[in-house]
This record gives sequence, structure tokens and C-alpha cells, in this order.
Amino acid sequence: MEQHNDVCLAVDDIYLPADGIDMHKWAVVACDQYTSQPEYWHEVEQLVGVTKRNIRFYEKEGLLSPGRTDNGYRDYGEEDVEALRKIKLLRKLDVPLEEIRRMQQGTLTLTDGVRRHIIQLERAQDNLATMRSLCQELAESGEQLASLDAGRWLEKMERMEEGGTQFMNIRKNDIVTRYGGTVAAALVFVALMGGLIALMVWGLTVEPAEAPPLGLMLFLLAIPGVVIIGVLLALWQRIKQIRGGEEDAASKY
Repeated sequence: MEQHNDVCLAVDDIYLPADGIDMHKWAVVACDQYTSQPEYWHEVEQLVGVTKRNIRFYEKEGLLSPGRTDNGYRDYGEEDVEALRKIKLLRKLDVPLEEIRRMQQGTLTLTDGVRRHIIQLERAQDNLATMRSLCQELAESGEQLASLDAGRWLEKMERMEEGGTQFMNIRKNDIVTRYGGTVAAALVFVALMGGLIALMVWGLTVEPAEAPPLGLMLFLLAIPGVVIIGVLLALWQRIKQIRGGEEDAASKY
């Protein structure tokens, strides 16, 4: 930046694209000085097909590392645009982020990475075919839910799992509902205790002359406070149990 103190003027640096750069693309994704403008990012999405949130996520994951201007703005060049396209391609094929990262780092070739992914897709396809076959068999059995011998079917599935078949992981997929209910119940209880403390404080301030001794007042206020702490500790322990699947009764039978 060139400064002219005699006229209170500072001329900022102007960055231009290198020779051979597509001027249209450079104008859209050159830097994020004006990324707060919705229409700007809309044009980026149209050009690259990747949203602003996707771009920020890939940066956070280390898959995209745009340069920076002297002013600290991101400088998206042609290489970054092409990197986004490659990431988009691989992610649309459901290639894991870690595999893409290894490909970018050169520790895994594209050929090896895609072949590894093909194996995973084939396994998933086999698992889906197995689940479809079991569903078909269950539908044709004519059994009703009330009289269903679930133990027999689960034993059959366990034997198949020992052979390499993977069914849905209920420890992972059935966590959200139980987790949400636990947190909601704890928050409601904490809110009630907090309201009780506020009510007690308000009552003491309305009639300060009739307030009990300070020690007794602190003791009364401490009771719901201790309860709140206990509930929060119990909540934390419960969350740890849920995350570890220690009390996932459905997965034990």
C-alpha cells in the first residue's frame, strides 16, 4: 500500500490475474473481500457447484488451502477451483474425506483410492442385498409382530455377521433420539430449579425485614443449586454412556 500523508491518501494494492487465467472465473472466485454479498456466492455456486458452507468445511478439513492477500482475504485461484471440482467429484462418489486427504498428500494414488472404495461399495451392496433377502423372507413368512420370534431371526443375523455381513449399526443410528430426550429432561429440571432459586431471591427482597438469617438464607439457596450441579453431572455421565453404547439394551439381544 502506497501512502501519501501530505494529502491524506493511501493507494491500496491492486491484484490482477496472471497470464492465461480465465478472467470470468478469476472475477468470481479471486478473493472473498465481498463474500458477504449473497449474489456473489450465488455466482460462485453456479460456477463451481459447491456452496460457501462446503468451501468453508473443506478448508477446515484441510482439503482446500487458498492463499491470502496482504489484506488477509482468501485468494481463490484457478488451482483452487479445480481442487474444488475434484473434491466434489470424489465426494459425490461417497469417497471418504480421509481418503481424499491422503490422495492430495500423495500417500495414496487415485487408482488405489478408487479401487479401495470399490471394495467398500461392493461390500455395502452385498450387505444391502442380504438385508433385502432377509426382509423378503420375513415378509413371506406370514408372521405377525405380536407372535414374531425375533430371537430366531436375530440369531440368524448374528451368524451372518460372524461371516462378515454388516447390518445397520443401531448403537450409532439410534443415538439421537435417546440423547435428545435425556438432555431435554435435564434442561427442564434445571430450569425448574433455577426458577425456584429466582423465586426465593425475589421473596427475600420483597420483605427484607422478615428475611431469615444470612446463613440460613444461603443454605436454602444452596439446596437447589446443589441439585442443579448433581443433575448436570448425571447428565454428563449419561451422555458418556450413550456415546459408548454401554446401556444400549437393544443391541445386547
